[in-house]
Amino acid sequence: MGVLVDLGRALGQFRDPRFLRVLGWAVLVTIAGLVAVFWAVMLGLGWVLPETVTLPWVGTVTFVDDLVDWAAIALMLVLSVVLMVPVAAGVVGFFLEGVAEAVEAKHYPQLPPARGMGWAEQVSDGLRFFLIVCAANIVGLIIYLTVAPLAPVIFWLVNGFLLGREYFQLVAARRIGRPAAAELGRRHFWRIWATGTAMAIPLSVPVLNLVVPILGVAVFTHQYHRLVGDAES
Repeated sequence: MGVLVDLGRALGQFRDPRFLRVLGWAVLVTIAGLVAVFWAVMLGLGWVLPETVTLPWVGTVTFVDDLVDWAAIALMLVLSVVLMVPVAAGVVGFFLEGVAEAVEAKHYPQLPPARGMGWAEQVSDGLRFFLIVCAANIVGLIIYLTVAPLAPVIFWLVNGFLLGREYFQLVAARRIGRPAAAELGRRHFWRIWATGTAMAIPLSVPVLNLVVPILGVAVFTHQYHRLVGDAES
């Protein structure tokens, strides 16, 4: 029940300007990334494939270019689910501090200020998290194609593990440092993975997956304080 309570509190705070600011950056960067990838795919296909093809007994076929365009659009719709995950997660990683501070200011005002992270540390953590999630989902994409019926489950479990581990440790490290955060994460491994998986399920829904990483940071902030005894029941 604790996860549901934490999720309810995170959703209730979603109109916080600090939450919306991070969401705005996530949307802008994700759209820019998808446009860049789509442009690169179309440019590459334009170089490789001819605009017309001549077939025996049929003659010149001129609609190949149109078919390629539609196929590329369909491919990008599928890839957008995978691509949005690392991009959105990485952007939120850059601005994690603001989301965690907003949660603590509203729900845990009695606590002293967190150690926090400098801008360089936030950029480093955000970039590291982006690369980890990106690499995992590229490998996962290959697995999804080979075991298509299990693809959603694998997607949820892999990203649930990554979201749970990374966000919990980043949130906890603000208060107790990285070594202690890692140890706390190991002690509550299954609980954190389960919470991360619950967060990862909506990641497979386009647009909604832009919101999930922000909610994930908020939920894991609550979960950290619940585990160390700061949270109300």
